[in-house]
Amino acid sequence: MKEEIISLKNIRKTFVQSSFDGTVNFKALDEISLTVFKGESILISGANGSGKTLLMSIIAGLIRPSSGLVEVKERCGIVFQDSDLQILGETPEEDILFGLKNIKLPPEERKKRLEDALEKTGLKDKQYYSSRSLSGGEKRRLCVAGILAMKFPVIIFDEPYANLDYEGVVQVNSLIKELKAENYTILLLSHELEKCYALADRFLVLHRGKKVFDGTAEDGLRQNLKEWSIRPPLTSYTKMEDLIWI
Repeated sequence: MKEEIISLKNIRKTFVQSSFDGTVNFKALDEISLTVFKGESILISGANGSGKTLLMSIIAGLIRPSSGLVEVKERCGIVFQDSDLQILGETPEEDILFGLKNIKLPPEERKKRLEDALEKTGLKDKQYYSSRSLSGGEKRRLCVAGILAMKFPVIIFDEPYANLDYEGVVQVNSLIKELKAENYTILLLSHELEKCYALADRFLVLHRGKKVFDGTAEDGLRQNLKEWSIRPPLTSYTKMEDLIWI
C-alpha cells in the first residue's frame, strides 16, 4: 500500500493588487488538490506565472495559503532556482555544516553527515574550495548536499536547469536519478521537459493557477501541451526514455 506523505485539499492563494479602480483580489492558486506518495518522482510544469513555485512554497511551509488544508508528514528541502541565494558558507564544507550546527548535532555526527553528503553529491574533492568558484551544476549539487545532510526525505527542485550548460544539467540529472533510486520523494519544477521528462513517474500541469492535468508521465505526452503554453518535448525521432540530458 502506498504511503501518503503530502496532502493538499482545495488550496487557494489570493493576493491584493492595486488598480486604477481600487484593489482587486488576484487568484494565484485556485482550488488545488494534490496527494504525493512516498518515493514518487513528480514533474510539475507550466508557463511562467502558472503558480509552480508558489505551490511548492506552500508545501514547504514558506507561505501560508489563503484557504484550504495542507498536511505534510515528512520534512521538505528546496533547491531554489538561484543557488547563490541559498549557499551561505564560504566553502562547501562550511555551507553543509551550517544547518547541522544550528540543530546542535554532536561533532561526530556532523562529521559523518558532512562526509556522506559530499560523497553522494560528488563534491568531496571540492570540500575546501571557495563556494563562489564552483560551476553552476556544482552549486546546485551543493544545495542538495545541505538537504541530504539534514536528512530531508522530500526534495523540491525549483527550475534546477536555469542558467546551466549541458554539463551542469547532466550533473544535476545524474544526482536526481540516484536520489530517485534511493526512494527519495522528488518534486521537480521545470518547463524544460526535454531535459528531464524521463525522470518522472507522474506529470502535473498548472495553468493560470489551476491544476489542469495530473496523471502518469506516459499520459502526459498525449496531452495538447501547447494549449497550456508548454513546449512539447517529443519529436518524431524521440521516445520518452530519450527525454533526459544525461
